Amino acid sequence: MSFNGVEEVLESELKISKKEAKLFLSIVHNGRMDTRKISQMLNWSINEADEVAESLIGRGMIIDITNTEYESLHPRFAVTNRYRRRCEEDNVPFTKNLKVDKIGFILERPYNDARRTK
Repeated sequence: MSFNGVEEVLESELKISKKEAKLFLSIVHNGRMDTRKISQMLNWSINEADEVAESLIGRGMIIDITNTEYESLHPRFAVTNRYRRRCEEDNVPFTKNLKVDKIGFILERPYNDARRTK
């Protein structure tokens, strides 16, 4: 599955925006990031980077390390956590979702690789 394919599944299965998916994947692949680095990497304003990051915190996918620095939860936990919340929001039973499980598995290696070098 390609990077774009992962992004599309995050959007469709987790019901997150394209910007949220881009930021989540950027943090997974690059490790902890501050709003300045996010804005440079994604060509967003500082405010936009902060707003999208705060939205992902609310969705249970990332945490704030400081007021301006963010880190992803482990991908398997982050996507399952969001999927569980999405099921609650849609008032549907939380059941196994193979697409969500696969995304967590696919993102595990880049997540670990990005954190080994730090």
